[in-house]
Amino acid sequence: MERAGMEQVTIQKSEGAKPRVLALNKSRTRLILGLIIAAGFLDVIDFSIVQVALPTIQTELVVSLAESQWIIGAYGLTLAGFLLLSGRAGDIYGQKKLFVFGIVLFTVASFTGGLAPSLLSLIVSRAIQGVGAAISTATAFAILVTTFPEGKERNRALGIFVSVLSAGFAAGSISGGVLTAAFGWRSVLFVNVPIGTVAAFLSQKFLVSNPGRATDKHLDLLGALSVTSGLILLVYSLTNAATDGFASLYTIVPLSISALVLAGFIAIESRSKSPLMPLGFLRRGTVFTANVLALILTSSAGGVIFLLTIYLQRVSGYSQLAAGLEFVPPALIFFFVGGWGSSWLVNRIGLKLVLVTSMSLITLGSALLTQITVTSGYFGILPGMLLWSFGASIGFPALNIAALAGTRPGEEGLASGIIGTSQRVGFPVGLAILLTIATVTDPPPVGPASQLGSLAGVVTGFQYAFLAATIISAIGLLIALRVKNPRMMFEHPIFS
Repeated sequence: MERAGMEQVTIQKSEGAKPRVLALNKSRTRLILGLIIAAGFLDVIDFSIVQVALPTIQTELVVSLAESQWIIGAYGLTLAGFLLLSGRAGDIYGQKKLFVFGIVLFTVASFTGGLAPSLLSLIVSRAIQGVGAAISTATAFAILVTTFPEGKERNRALGIFVSVLSAGFAAGSISGGVLTAAFGWRSVLFVNVPIGTVAAFLSQKFLVSNPGRATDKHLDLLGALSVTSGLILLVYSLTNAATDGFASLYTIVPLSISALVLAGFIAIESRSKSPLMPLGFLRRGTVFTANVLALILTSSAGGVIFLLTIYLQRVSGYSQLAAGLEFVPPALIFFFVGGWGSSWLVNRIGLKLVLVTSMSLITLGSALLTQITVTSGYFGILPGMLLWSFGASIGFPALNIAALAGTRPGEEGLASGIIGTSQRVGFPVGLAILLTIATVTDPPPVGPASQLGSLAGVVTGFQYAFLAATIISAIGLLIALRVKNPRMMFEHPIFS
């Protein structure tokens, strides 16, 4: 249906269903998209911006390398663990309310983290940051779904949103190096405070207040407790696997417990009258396939980006800041190709062909990286890195489109929570697998004369790791070939 002054937004209404797409003028929708992007950008950039500052934090707080890793790990644990719960809670209690609360929580934790006098207080602040990021990220996707109708408009908005977040990783590496060098490590946390404060104020003022859209207002507390604790244990075990290996008790014990807890979650959901995650939802349309591909794509990203960073610093001798700057070309690809190219391609050639193209480029890029040598240098890895980046840049937005396609009123937060969880879990999975493979042939140096041999061992391990990434991506390609283009639902707007 076309209305004067409005974009064309129609809906296939189901019996008794609430309409869900807000009919707002273009300037209002752009502002809402900007606020969502600002909050999401803060969440993503915080991974890499703090990682660059770790050596300085380690020195000032006098902690070991292993201890300092939990500054990153605490954030990742709570972020992955609370995504699904946050998304569903937004469906029940209202997306705007939780979105603003998530930004405020993240901002306050950034401030307390910047003031942290000890490692423990910093880790606690980082864990709280992760909870805030989980709440704002899950509800951000849901707000986007209720603001932009399914089809071209939503595809374009999702493309811009996901590409900016992807570029945030590179931006974090660069800005983290600059801020740490100029103002010290605390500045990488304090920088979030003014941005978060403004974002929270504008969100409260301009986002449309909406009650929870889920028809069932009951929150499955037992399911929430089991899935949150299970996911935290899973990510904890995978984080340990990346440093201690899969054979370590620090990996095996929490991994086994997480498997039992998550199996219990599935059993709870299958019997619950008001499940946190209705199991039938995963069988709808492209939801399950999109989440499997998201797990595969982020598994590749988690290992490949980390290994390339280590290669540039340890083998090629780049500084942390210089290594971060070398990721500017991939970041630009994510921003421009992912932001506009992916949604344009989905609208022109369909979701399936975009996903097949994405996984093909990622597989080819990973295969080129298997040819890495001690003397390859930056320009030796650049072709593979660029191909991989082109593939991933169109893949991430397309996967989010697939994961959100066909969601019903009251399921927006659930869908965004599930795809967000798949992506957050995939990252440590890939890092653990590829890092374990890479370190198999990494011999410890026994003297100055062994340095070249040690580097050769490191690079050989990287070759095997990139081969594993190629195989993982090829599996993703086979799955993408089985994807069916989702049937889009069209929606009547709610005028506000």
